[in-house]
Amino acid sequence: MNYKITSSIVIYNNDEKILKSAIKSVLNVSSVNILFLIDNSEKNIFFQLKKIDSRIIYIHNPSNPGYGSGHNIAIKKAITFGSKYHFIVNPDIYFNNNIIDPMIQYMKLNSNIGMMMPKILNKDNSVQFLPKLLPNPLSIILRKIKYPSFLHKKFINWYELRFVDQEKIYYAPIISGCFTLLNANAIKKIGMYDDSFFMYFEDWDLSRRINQKFKTVYYPKVSVYHEYNSEANKNKKLFKIFLRSAFNYFNKWGWFFDKNRSFINKKTLDQFK
Repeated sequence: MNYKITSSIVIYNNDEKILKSAIKSVLNVSSVNILFLIDNSEKNIFFQLKKIDSRIIYIHNPSNPGYGSGHNIAIKKAITFGSKYHFIVNPDIYFNNNIIDPMIQYMKLNSNIGMMMPKILNKDNSVQFLPKLLPNPLSIILRKIKYPSFLHKKFINWYELRFVDQEKIYYAPIISGCFTLLNANAIKKIGMYDDSFFMYFEDWDLSRRINQKFKTVYYPKVSVYHEYNSEANKNKKLFKIFLRSAFNYFNKWGWFFDKNRSFINKKTLDQFK
C-alpha cells in the first residue's frame, strides 16, 4: 500500500484485559504501520505491552497532561513518520473485522474529509448516538438531567440526530473522539487537540475546528464496540473535570451568542430534507 497508517491509544490505569482487546483489534489489521501507546499512568506498569507486537511504540508520560495532549504526542510523531491517516482509539474500544481499511478507502476517495467516525455500538449491538449538532449550554444541561421527559425525548432525537437513518453516511459538526480517523493533511492545516482541555470536549473542539475547512463525517458502513460507562455521571472528580471543560468550550466558542452555531446546525439538518 502506498500510504502510511498510524494509531494511538492513551492509557491511564486501565483494565489490562480490556486494553489488550483494543490493542489487538487495531494490530490485527496488517495495514496499520504503528500503534503508539501513550501511558499517562504514574507508573509504567504497561511497559510490557510493547512486546505484543513490534509495531507498538510505548511512551510513558507520567505528568498526565490529559487525553488530547497524550494523543498530540502520538500525532506529532505520526506526522514525522510520514503518516497520512491516524486513528484515535479509546482503550475500551474493540472490533472483530477489518474496519480500518474501508474507512481509509472512503477518505481517500473524499479528500475533503478531515475527520471521520464509524458506527459505535454497545456490547448488546445497540447504537451509541454520538454524532451531534453544535450545542448551547442548555443542550448540555437537558442531556444530563433528562427532565422533563417529554421535552428531553424530542430534544435528544434532534440534538443527537437519532431520527436519521443509521446506515446513512452524513456530515455531522461534532463526532466522537472514542474512535476517530484523522486526515493528517487536515491536522497539519488546522492543528491538533487543544491542550487546554484536560478531558472531555476536546473532540468537540477539534471537530468544530476541522469542519471549518474540511468535512467531519459519520460513516456507519463499519462499526466498533465501545464499553461506555458514562463515568462523569458517577464520579465527582470526573464531573468537575467535565464542567471545567464545558466552561472552556463555551468560553472559546460562545455561550448563547454563537453566530455560526445556528448556521452550521441548519446546514447539517438540511442534508436530511
